[in-house]
Amino acid sequence: MLRDLEQALGYTFSDKSLLQTALTHSSHANEFYHDSLCSYERLEFLGDSILGFVVAEYLYRHYPNWPEGQLTRTRAEIVCERSLATVATNIHLGDFLLLGHGGELDGSRKRESILCDVVESVIAATYLDGGFAAAKELIDRLVLSNISAMMRKDEDYKTRLQELVQRKKNQQLSYHLTGESGPDHAKSFNVDVLLNGKPVGSGEGSSKKRAEQMAAKAAIAGLYPGELEED
Repeated sequence: MLRDLEQALGYTFSDKSLLQTALTHSSHANEFYHDSLCSYERLEFLGDSILGFVVAEYLYRHYPNWPEGQLTRTRAEIVCERSLATVATNIHLGDFLLLGHGGELDGSRKRESILCDVVESVIAATYLDGGFAAAKELIDRLVLSNISAMMRKDEDYKTRLQELVQRKKNQQLSYHLTGESGPDHAKSFNVDVLLNGKPVGSGEGSSKKRAEQMAAKAAIAGLYPGELEED
């Protein structure tokens, strides 16, 4: 069982007990060991910090022209519950969780919050087993490679919309910020895209750029049914 997960992770543990602890939910720890400290929660605490640092360094090096606010918002989106749960789903991490009876009954194996936590705990286990380089390689492979593809994909929406509207002459696209909310470290932006001065799509995102992409995607879906492939 663990061998299959190691293959999906691209890393083989010297100390298999670290990986087993990283997969142990509190319901299993309480039921079988009568000790919540045997669960992945302490590893999750460590993994969260390691992941945050690696992602911050990646963004700092790859986007030298981004201001601090944009770096912070993008990091928050990369390490958010939804994004990490997607990483877990891609490698079927939920299948390997060690759950107690209660955890099985309440659907913990598929809950985004738990899948997110286990990704972080596995990162910490990798760090403790193989050092920082091993943990960084795991994050690069499982998290940052997917994010790079996602960001490139998002950029296609604005380009695609521009190409579509230019099928007719004298078409003008523009993007307008309509609102923002949340604290500085986790703001949410709302943007409308206008075609010849009329709103044709709205989008929301953790940065103005992401909100523009979502607005462009909405415009394509509304103006050009069938042009937008299922994501």
